[in-house]
Amino acid sequence: MITNQIKNPAEGGRKLRGIVVSNKMKDTAVVVVKRLVKHPFYGKYVTVAKKYKVHDPGNKSAVGDKVVIMECRPISKEKHFKIAHEVK
Repeated sequence: MITNQIKNPAEGGRKLRGIVVSNKMKDTAVVVVKRLVKHPFYGKYVTVAKKYKVHDPGNKSAVGDKVVIMECRPISKEKHFKIAHEVK
C-alpha cells in the first residue's frame, strides 16, 4: 500500500509528503496530503485528501512544489507543521 508518512525515529514527529496548493499568506503555505484508504464495505481503495497549514519562512515554496512537511511545536492556532525540504 502507498503511504505518505515517513518514519524516522531519530528526528521525532511525523513527516508527510504533499503538494503546495496555496502560498498567499505570509510565512504560511497550504499543503495537501493524499492517502489511500480501503472502503470498509466495498473493499475498493479511495483517495482521501487533507490540507495542512504549514510554516514556510520567507515564502520559499511555490504552488505545485512537492514537499516533505514535519511536525513541530504549535506556531499558531492551525499551524503545527513546517516544511522540511522539497522533493525533486
